[in-house]
Amino acid sequence: MFDDIRPYRDDEVVPVIQRLINEPALQASIASYATPKLYRVFPKICRLLVKLSLQWKLKHFTTVDSIQSEVARYLHKLIKKSTDGFSFNGLRQLDMSKPTLFISNHRDIALDPALINLALFKCEQTTVEIAIGDNLLSKPWVADLMRLNKSFIVRRNLDTKRAMLNASKNLSAYIHHTLTENDHNVWIAQREGRAKDGIDKTNAALISMLLLNKDKQQSIAQYLEQLNIVPVSISYQFDPCDSDKAKELATIEATGSYQKAEGEDLKSITQGLVGNKGLVHIEFGTPILGDYENSKAIAAEIDRQIINNYKLYDSNIAAEARLNDQDTSKSLPSYLTERLQPLDQDQQRWLLAMYANPVVAKTNQTKLAD
Repeated sequence: MFDDIRPYRDDEVVPVIQRLINEPALQASIASYATPKLYRVFPKICRLLVKLSLQWKLKHFTTVDSIQSEVARYLHKLIKKSTDGFSFNGLRQLDMSKPTLFISNHRDIALDPALINLALFKCEQTTVEIAIGDNLLSKPWVADLMRLNKSFIVRRNLDTKRAMLNASKNLSAYIHHTLTENDHNVWIAQREGRAKDGIDKTNAALISMLLLNKDKQQSIAQYLEQLNIVPVSISYQFDPCDSDKAKELATIEATGSYQKAEGEDLKSITQGLVGNKGLVHIEFGTPILGDYENSKAIAAEIDRQIINNYKLYDSNIAAEARLNDQDTSKSLPSYLTERLQPLDQDQQRWLLAMYANPVVAKTNQTKLAD
């Protein structure tokens, strides 16, 4: 059941790992990243060394939990090296005896769910199954890697509306089954794709998808109780991919479109993981419960919590002040000043906007509340 989209199970771990070890494209990807100069001169030797290294390092991984423990250890090291501090709040106030559907804002392809997992791991709670779009899984070995790490596939590249509807129904049923039958936590982003402009807004179509599996006799309130949706705000002081996002947004503004280069998503994943993020904070909200009128009302409540719980940093405050006052004397953090220097005027405006927009959203929400 759901075999085409679900994560791998324990009995599938060893053969999938062996397949990955023997995958030339994965060997080349690791070798070109770890030793780029040597790989250009001796590609075959480098791939062989990577294969031997993988055989040695991965021989002890026989279950999903063993992989998760290793990922957690790696994350601890990564967070220590690439941030100035990681904090989280609100998780211990939740009833984690009941499986939870975490819906968060989306800034980083891989790190957003990984950080939620790290917070869960620190609290000795079960990690999440991660929703990942098939647009990121163009190569079978990438899909294998993701599915080993408790990821399930969201089908997006389908040709017809009927195929899209069937895929949405299947996904809705899978998420409900995972929560209520398998007793596993789930993570999904509030919208398709990263919020590159810094505007965190839930797509109501996502909520409609989640409700597709609801029995006609059930009320929305009853189904929400089963889904146990908890909004999550992820706040990064700095975004390692900010320059690339600014260039993409400026290109779309100028030409109406943007064509990704080969391997651009994998580059973004790597850059997001290892690049400087400054301070990082996760705030867990409260469950979405009650008799909401429709998907839009539920999405609005998720937005309210995510915006309200978003932690503003000096990077956000300074960027908003610079944009609104049009005052170039406004002091920016040195990191932002360095990131702006190689960009043209339009790209600079977009980079500042992605940091400023959370301030604007918070201000507007406060005005509405008043």
